[in-house]
Amino acid sequence: MRTPQHPRYVVWELTLACDQPCTHCGSRAGTARPNELTTEKALAVVDELAAMKTFEVVLIGGEAYLHPGFLEVVRGLVARGIRASMTTGGRSVTPQLARAVKDAGLHTVSVSVDGLEVTHDLMRASKGSFASATAALEAFHSVGLRTAANTNFNRLNQHEAEALYEHLRQLGIRAWQVMLTTPIGRASDRPAMLLQPWDLLDLMPRLAALKERGFDDGIAVMPGNNLGYFGPEELSLRSLQRGMTDHWLGCQAGKYVLGIEADGAVKGCPSLQTIPYVGGSLATQSLETIWNETKPLAFARTRTVEDLWGFCRTCPFAATCLGGCTFTAHAFFGRPGNNPFCHYRARVMQAEGQRERLVLAEAAPGAPFDHGRFEIVIEPFDAPDPRPPTPRDLVKVRRPE
Repeated sequence: MRTPQHPRYVVWELTLACDQPCTHCGSRAGTARPNELTTEKALAVVDELAAMKTFEVVLIGGEAYLHPGFLEVVRGLVARGIRASMTTGGRSVTPQLARAVKDAGLHTVSVSVDGLEVTHDLMRASKGSFASATAALEAFHSVGLRTAANTNFNRLNQHEAEALYEHLRQLGIRAWQVMLTTPIGRASDRPAMLLQPWDLLDLMPRLAALKERGFDDGIAVMPGNNLGYFGPEELSLRSLQRGMTDHWLGCQAGKYVLGIEADGAVKGCPSLQTIPYVGGSLATQSLETIWNETKPLAFARTRTVEDLWGFCRTCPFAATCLGGCTFTAHAFFGRPGNNPFCHYRARVMQAEGQRERLVLAEAAPGAPFDHGRFEIVIEPFDAPDPRPPTPRDLVKVRRPE
């Protein structure tokens, strides 16, 4: 099973400890995992990543800065020639921490901002979170770090995209990753928060327009892996420069992407569900062995159209797309291969006078990176929505009885 592909881009959850109880957190972060890797062991993992020619490691949590060896890991990565970045909610960032990570050699920091003040604080379940995220971006920018932001779009915040872009632009960000809230972890408890597939017909053209603004403003607006696919806006959304075109090339988990959980569990992508996709543990195995010899990390290397089902099986882009984002499809249906968060698919359904509604059929059990199960209901495109949800409805917990 040895492959010439390698873990070029690694997202590493240093700890599951967190200082915010976010309503859409896929890992249900808050408390450190049992048996998280020590600083000594983490530095040994840095050596293994360097040996496998990793280019960049993004440190996440929980909150990566809550790990006692956070700065040592950053310095270790930089010393081995690996670009070190961080994604953070920014809740406890101080000017002193910003200076410390800059001095340690951190290349880029992305702060999660999920709406304007009221919306962001509601999603983060932390009053003052928007102010602290804004202050964090200002602190990182002031010490000369390259700053970015990332946003999960859903029914709570989709109408704020343009205003949020303007806020982030004024803070001097250089990049903005936009993605869709997926029903994994705590987000799976709040189905009313989630976009319905037809919402993409409004959201995608607006994000594409912001992409064009970004070219003028020096901001790279880039879609996350679960935002697509093959609608008319994607060619520009995935491009790196104005005038270029690009498109989704299939799930890269276990091909050039790797995720590490805080206890050493390794999976092909940081967002993947734990139980079906962990190939081994760095606490007991080498990274090289896990990467080359474990089946759960190899699924995207061997996937074909024959592994798809539902709409994705008959899609004209099936051979290239291969069902879109794996963890998104799995979060909805308990298996990959049929992804309802697809702009092209929504457009096809609209042309046929229909749309797909996603309805929660089985709630998630309540573990990190868990999911429930949804069913697809086909209805007329102009069918009325149920009672429009209020913000409080959108964060209401629906759990097993």
